[in-house]
Amino acid sequence: MKAIFADTGYWIALLNPRDELHRKALSVSEGLGAVRIVTSEMVLAELLNHFADKSGPLRSAAVKTARQLLANPNVEVVPQTSVQFREGLTKYGDWADKPWSLTDCTSFAVMAERSIHEALTYDRHFEQTGHVALLRQG
Repeated sequence: MKAIFADTGYWIALLNPRDELHRKALSVSEGLGAVRIVTSEMVLAELLNHFADKSGPLRSAAVKTARQLLANPNVEVVPQTSVQFREGLTKYGDWADKPWSLTDCTSFAVMAERSIHEALTYDRHFEQTGHVALLRQG
């Protein structure tokens, strides 16, 4: 089964109906077909951090979503390990000329390890590394 990586911006867009990419994220999701979604604990941490200053439904939805993703057998949530963190930190340092976050650097490594070429994201950083940013398509 084909695997697609899901980045933080995708999860944010799905959760927040006021997000400018909400409709695009829904539309792309509907057209995915049978795929395995891969994301990471670092991505989920970014998702939760994004909604940290929000009270009420969005923060609660982020918590619920993170728990559902962790329990979903069709979603692989790659755990954050010390090795992953160190490798991401090395890439982060090596790519000091790029505005890529530590989470981006570890996401690129996860995608490379699993030969994933497409990402549910609008983030141009993924395109800069040769991946397809599905929320930027069509």
